[in-house]
Amino acid sequence: MREWKFPIEGQCRCGQVRMQITAPPFLTMACHCRGCQRMTASAYSLSVAVPTGGFAVTEGTPVIGGLHGPLQHYFCGYCMSWMFSRPPGMDWFVNVRASLLEGADRLAPYHRDLHQRKTLVGRNRRSAQPQRFPVAC
Repeated sequence: MREWKFPIEGQCRCGQVRMQITAPPFLTMACHCRGCQRMTASAYSLSVAVPTGGFAVTEGTPVIGGLHGPLQHYFCGYCMSWMFSRPPGMDWFVNVRASLLEGADRLAPYHRDLHQRKTLVGRNRRSAQPQRFPVAC
């Protein structure tokens, strides 16, 4: 994103939990660690590292999910969208799922974490080109 315009709003898929960013992020990144791969059922997770003081949950109450250990992953209790994480010993930032933010299409990862663990994705010889996606998506 070339220019940050604040506040940046975000929400889970169902909209019951909403959040707001009011400070420029430290960085945007794509994490390829095995934990992120399993949490997203994908090859990576897109994140925005935001200063703790520039992040707020503005509506709803997220629940802790994932492993329930020292690394706290917060989810919407209804739709179970993984919304943000608070790494232990790093209270100065919140790791927000970039895809939940308005204008996420303008975000690009600045840093790739654990990229040596990348999986092979999108390397099929024949690719299906659907005419349209199902309405439920």
